[in-house]
Amino acid sequence: EVQLVESGGGLVQAGGSLRLSCAASGFTFDDYVIGWFRQAPGKEREGVSCITIMDGPMYYADSVKGRFTISRDNAKNRVYLQMNSLKPEDTAVYYCAADRYPALCRADIFGRWGQGTQVTVSS
Repeated sequence: EVQLVESGGGLVQAGGSLRLSCAASGFTFDDYVIGWFRQAPGKEREGVSCITIMDGPMYYADSVKGRFTISRDNAKNRVYLQMNSLKPEDTAVYYCAADRYPALCRADIFGRWGQGTQVTVSS
């Protein structure tokens, strides 16, 4: 059974940091691009960052460049999203997703999803 399980969300003050983790199982992790997406209330799900199998990060949303860092540990089947200098506008449910050959870091392209973890940034 394919599973993606996010953890690490929570409540943090503006300027603070969180590290999200995505644990994958049930598929050959090394064969997949992994992405982090987020969805705020009343908004569409948007791509935050995606990371390829071997070449590293393939995308960061403009709104998170310089503040967020994506990384993966293929030995542990995990992908991480380090989020620094958090802003209230980063508040959303964060999802990790997997796909084998996504041309773009876009939610409608990715086929396998976790259940999400809530990130709330207070001002």
